[in-house]
Amino acid sequence: MSVLVGKSAPSFSAKAVVNGEVVEDFSLDAYLGKSYVVLFFYPKDFTFVCPTELHAFQDAIEEFRKRDTVIVGCSTDTEFSHWGWLQVPRDQGGIKGVGYPLVADTNKTISYAYGVLAGEYDIDDDGDLCVEGELVAYRGLFLIDKEGVVQHQVVNNMPLGRSVAETLRMVDALQHFEQHGEVCPMDWHKGAAAMKPDHASTAAYLAGN
Repeated sequence: MSVLVGKSAPSFSAKAVVNGEVVEDFSLDAYLGKSYVVLFFYPKDFTFVCPTELHAFQDAIEEFRKRDTVIVGCSTDTEFSHWGWLQVPRDQGGIKGVGYPLVADTNKTISYAYGVLAGEYDIDDDGDLCVEGELVAYRGLFLIDKEGVVQHQVVNNMPLGRSVAETLRMVDALQHFEQHGEVCPMDWHKGAAAMKPDHASTAAYLAGN
């Protein structure tokens, strides 16, 4: 696993399903200087925990838009698999109604670049590819600012779904810091008091809480 916080988000160009259409060269570069990005990886299409997350992000899409933030999903499935899953109704285990981009990391290079590729591979003495486990993505999530820098990341194992509410909280915290220069303490939520990054202000905040 790699820690990307404070570094430029790895750039990529890949096929994706966007607004029901297959796009050949989708890239996060299109958002540079314009929007914050929440890029999240999930293991597989047509599974169980994954649709709960994809729908939860879709259900909260207006809240992210209010924060000038776009959502992008990614798995190692093909663009055709993404498209097919998008045709299946929600009550039948599908993700029909999800409108944000779904990237097809078919070659596993994006998951590898972001440090969330599960499984191990090697070349044996005969030159054959050896794979242990499945080469699919863990549940990684990356909050990327408008300059393309990763400000927050979290990686869960396959059975553990993420929290959309926590993702929104992290967007709020980042934007509060950018706008006010105040740092955000544990469990901070939008509208709560934050802290000036100096010892006197921190002491005063702690004394009042």
